Amino acid sequence: MAILQPLIDMAEICYQQGIRHVVISPGSRSAALTLAFARHGGFQAHVCTDERSAGFIALGMAQQIDSPVVLICTSGSAAYNFAPAVSEAFFQQIPLLVLTADRPKEWQHQYDGQTIYQTGIFGQHVKRSFEVSPDYQHSDVQWAINRVTNEAINLASIAPNGPVHINVPIREPFYPVAGEDFNASGAVRIIHRQENEVVWPQAVWEELLDEWEAASKILIAGGQGKPDAALNRVLDRIIEEWQIPVLGDCIANLSGKEIIRHHDLFLGADGAENLRPDLLITFGMSFLSKEFKQFIRKNPPRYHWNISEDAFLADPFQSVTRDIPGKATVFFENLFEKLDYQSFVENSDLGHDTSYYSFWVQNERKARQKKHEMLKNLSSFGDLTLLDCIFKYVKNKYQLHISNSMSVRYANVLATENEWSGVFANRGTSGIDGCLSTAIGAARVNGQPTLLVVGDVAFLYDRNGLLIDNLPQNLKIVVLNNAGGNIFRMIDGPGNLPELETFFETRHSFSARRSCEDSGIAYFRVSDLAGTEGIVKEFLDFDGIALLEGFTDPVENTRAWKALKRAVY
Repeated sequence: MAILQPLIDMAEICYQQGIRHVVISPGSRSAALTLAFARHGGFQAHVCTDERSAGFIALGMAQQIDSPVVLICTSGSAAYNFAPAVSEAFFQQIPLLVLTADRPKEWQHQYDGQTIYQTGIFGQHVKRSFEVSPDYQHSDVQWAINRVTNEAINLASIAPNGPVHINVPIREPFYPVAGEDFNASGAVRIIHRQENEVVWPQAVWEELLDEWEAASKILIAGGQGKPDAALNRVLDRIIEEWQIPVLGDCIANLSGKEIIRHHDLFLGADGAENLRPDLLITFGMSFLSKEFKQFIRKNPPRYHWNISEDAFLADPFQSVTRDIPGKATVFFENLFEKLDYQSFVENSDLGHDTSYYSFWVQNERKARQKKHEMLKNLSSFGDLTLLDCIFKYVKNKYQLHISNSMSVRYANVLATENEWSGVFANRGTSGIDGCLSTAIGAARVNGQPTLLVVGDVAFLYDRNGLLIDNLPQNLKIVVLNNAGGNIFRMIDGPGNLPELETFFETRHSFSARRSCEDSGIAYFRVSDLAGTEGIVKEFLDFDGIALLEGFTDPVENTRAWKALKRAVY
């Protein structure tokens, strides 16, 4: 008898709690877990051999559906390979339910295969880590597994969302024999947890409104966040009716026409200190723009409100004066309602300096114009000209995924005028690992055309994501191949070192061509300006998954990027 009923019930609990996707990395010790989900019939099972890639594929899915995705692996080092994705999910607040099969504790240090310390293996990079007992026949253990599964799912889904780990020691035998049924027992019990809604007391609002009235120059800035139509609507009203500048990097997913997007290009210019706010209101997660962070640190506001659902006090600008818990959308809707009513009752405007808004808008429009002029006059082929051409011809409402290092910085300047359905990047830990796999996971569930822009090193590092069965046909991949880590040439420190090419850029001669051949991906390449436009159009029009590899010169890329920065200053 190898039916481990509590594990079958675990799958049923996941299903009844609304989970529909499970990413499985094959293994023996995890067989009972794998079969519990695979034979359930209610899950879409995605199989990926490499646990590191599997973790990011699950992350990409959960990122899109905003619901936990189950990750399953066998015992031993397999679990450790989930760690990069788990840490990214933790800092990006993406819900995952990580199930790692394990061997019973008595087999540690007995030279038994795939036996390591798995209890709490992800440390502080999960919201909580659980471990169940392998004595599945005991009624208390059955009750505990039911409770723990419910608690783990609820924890993953309660703001701030994040990964939760359950370590599952399993004794042999764990393979079923013919005729054994995989049906949930009558003991399955679902435990729902009600979320608390944040309500800000009237006394708090009075303090906030007093600070608002004391501030002449008011700036709103959004960090990384998912597309939110309600948030964009209320921010559009604040911009239009009150003339208050709203700033956001491309990963903030702010869609208003007058959003300040090119601050990266002008905050280092002379006279930028006049843009210093009296009141700064921030929301969202990480800010991509180093220029904006440095600008606020050098020019701190008198008041700084940060709206966040995070469990930690985040103060990357070193200027926060109020940490306001809650959803940004709800806060701004309440703020607008209260200030609008106050303005109506008093029959007066809000009293802030609207010329401050005009100053931001003038700088934004000037930077955008200078950018277009510089790109129009750029006569050499490189990363900038290739991406400018791609973003020019992207049709429909593509979802954009961007790898880290230079790709996301390019996009923050060049991809600002497209109507993306969403812009995503792994900025939780900002590593290059998993960018391809994340986009693959997202494309498998988002049901829309998806474009990934990725550097050559990041692509090569994550090629095992292509090992998943049935690659999504709605995915287009652009690889910027400058034969190394070009960002190190852009940075003043390593860029001036004689060891640059060997120890930082790590020069190479690899290409994505053979990876495409192995995986059945249509392959396009471009290496000169003359043929770029035609190849880009052909690539984007191709019906199915395709990859365009652009071969560029790192020296030319560096020159063009610095010239773009100078053009605006």
